[in-house]
Amino acid sequence: MAIRKANAEWKGDLFAGSGTLSLGSGAYTGAYTFKSRMEDGAGTNPEELIGAAHAGCYSMALSAGLAAAGHTPESVKTQAFVHFDKVGEGFAITKIDLNVEASIPGIDEITFQRFAADAKANCPVSRALSATTIELTAKLV
Repeated sequence: MAIRKANAEWKGDLFAGSGTLSLGSGAYTGAYTFKSRMEDGAGTNPEELIGAAHAGCYSMALSAGLAAAGHTPESVKTQAFVHFDKVGEGFAITKIDLNVEASIPGIDEITFQRFAADAKANCPVSRALSATTIELTAKLV
């Protein structure tokens, strides 16, 4: 199977330094700093990228499961809220909230919720993040 690559470089100390994060594919390169990670400064941060990866993986997993059962979605939109909190002397990702809105013709709520929960449990990024609490809110639109 595929091996994906990402790169990071940090220059300077924690507070005044800065860095870049990039995807091996070249599709994204972004700056990050202490302020972009711990405050509301310009740039990205590792937690935001984890959220993007999780939202993307979940949307694909839900779409795949639904389509395999004959319920092809028109749209699956997922937001991931990654909680990054002080824990003891350090910091940790303490929870991820996945909020999903999906348009799926002809599916009932109970069936949709079953597929939504299955995708949460089985998308590869959810599995990789299984040490973290992942909560799901899934709505049909």
